[in-house]
Amino acid sequence: MRRLLCLLLLILALPAVGASLLDTRPSSTLGSGSLNNSSDFLPVHEAFRLNLIAVTPQSIKLRFVPTEGYYLYRHRFQFHAEPADIGLGQAQLPPGEQKHDDYFGDVEVYHGILDVDIPRTPGDSRPFTLAVTYQGCADKGLCYPPETERLAIGDVATNTPTTVSAAASTHSAWSWKELALFFLAGVGLTFTPCVLPMLPILSGVVLRGQVGGLRGFSLSLAYVLPMAICFAVLGALMGMFGASLNLQARLQSAWVLVPFALFFVMFAIAMFGLFELRLPRFISSRLDRIAGRTEGGSLWGAAVLGVVSSLLVSPCVSAPLAGALLYISASGDALGGAMKLFALGLGMGAPLLVVATGGAAWLPKSGPWLVTVKNVIGVLLLAVAIGLLSRVIPGEITLLLLGLLWAGVALFLGALEFSPKTPAERMAQLLGIFLLVYALACWYGAFSGQTDPFRPLGSTQPVLSVNSGAIANSGAWQTISASAELNRALSEAKAAGQPVLVDWYADWCISCKVIERDVLPDPEVKRQLTGYKLIRFDMTESTAEQRALLDRYKLFGPPALLFFGKNGAERADTRVVGEINTEDFLKRIAQANDQI
Repeated sequence: MRRLLCLLLLILALPAVGASLLDTRPSSTLGSGSLNNSSDFLPVHEAFRLNLIAVTPQSIKLRFVPTEGYYLYRHRFQFHAEPADIGLGQAQLPPGEQKHDDYFGDVEVYHGILDVDIPRTPGDSRPFTLAVTYQGCADKGLCYPPETERLAIGDVATNTPTTVSAAASTHSAWSWKELALFFLAGVGLTFTPCVLPMLPILSGVVLRGQVGGLRGFSLSLAYVLPMAICFAVLGALMGMFGASLNLQARLQSAWVLVPFALFFVMFAIAMFGLFELRLPRFISSRLDRIAGRTEGGSLWGAAVLGVVSSLLVSPCVSAPLAGALLYISASGDALGGAMKLFALGLGMGAPLLVVATGGAAWLPKSGPWLVTVKNVIGVLLLAVAIGLLSRVIPGEITLLLLGLLWAGVALFLGALEFSPKTPAERMAQLLGIFLLVYALACWYGAFSGQTDPFRPLGSTQPVLSVNSGAIANSGAWQTISASAELNRALSEAKAAGQPVLVDWYADWCISCKVIERDVLPDPEVKRQLTGYKLIRFDMTESTAEQRALLDRYKLFGPPALLFFGKNGAERADTRVVGEINTEDFLKRIAQANDQI
């Protein structure tokens, strides 16, 4: 039974670990349905907010605030003065998150708030215009063209340095889906060995025998809400001050990430039972005395206990809580941070509400299954540690560590045991064998120079050249790069009564490469597109004319795939913006064909 529970918990946890911990950005929409441009992506100036923070005789300070789910390329920043004889020094950019791409190699990106200092020539206080060029992408698979903003820098003698609140300028960084995930995480944290035993104690102290009915529900709610509010205050403070301190950028150094990884390893070892983590005795004893003097069975007493409990249980969940706080600090959104941790607190209190309403019979009993929960959490904490280290160590070393982790889990699940006795042990052994094979693949990939944990053996398909000319020569695609050429091609297709597919492409668009490699060469896609005039609009140079054309079609950037009927009108309901997989693209083609 122990191994069956471990099997189920690992199955539930693996997707989240793989998607969010071993990559420096959230997973893209590759493999999901196609995207709606207007609802899924922001205009470039909302996705990346540029603020002039301060102007002094020595330097100019800028702040970029990418909305959650968007990132900026470090190597795409350019800063120029107009007129050019205004002297500016080399812009001071902090280290970014390491990212390896099959096409661009090793690059650095910024997901969080970014402060940039630009030194000035001493003694030159003339007013001028600062041209700031930057480029970024959305995690969902949209790349924006290079963008240039111009900031008026006045005479430093009369210019008042401005400080802009990052929290105030940040796009709202929460959604109902995220709140639901934090709530579920809170429910999961309740079933940790140091929190679960509190349920019968709290039900006895808070309820005082008043289990069931409206009275039991109101008492437990009076306990849960203050506890959740305490977590919400912590989330709001982290969202507000964490953003202004630029924690996300400051925490991308090896001097910070390595100790944090060791911190998670320490908590994992504690979960495995080698030692126990608790609050210092002088603090816990005082909290216990406060809780003991609090009158149970009353709404006020339940509220006080809720506040005290939020302090008592924090050390038990501090490793997951630290990760949540770091995640919130990157958003720069005090309201979003408060709501997320409020949902976490509600999740932790939900089991007590269930017990108080349904009676003590619903209370889960302690048993060996708690050890399984501890072990699973320990494994996930080790995965977190590897995810942190992956930002500062070579990808090959990351694969070696992943292989070591999952090989250990495989051995614990009995992958090499030859006499399983129960169905639960057989299922656990099956998972263990799968993890052992994956671990061997990671080790082989590491020694072969691979770095991608999702493809430890490397890509099975040939990678296309990043040169757009090579792509242009494949298939029957007509590559153009000017607005007049596109208009002429569409007019010719309309006159011939031929449907058109326009592929918006750029060499600097990573998601475009994915579509060019995995989707368009598919034999069934080629067959379904028979009869279409295929046009690839190459906007690698991102000229003003090309950007105006994006505005004309209400696009923010590539990749995008637009269908036009025989009458020359676009089938707007079938357009694809962002990454898409082959199966979903075939559905879009079928939908477009139905309208021709």
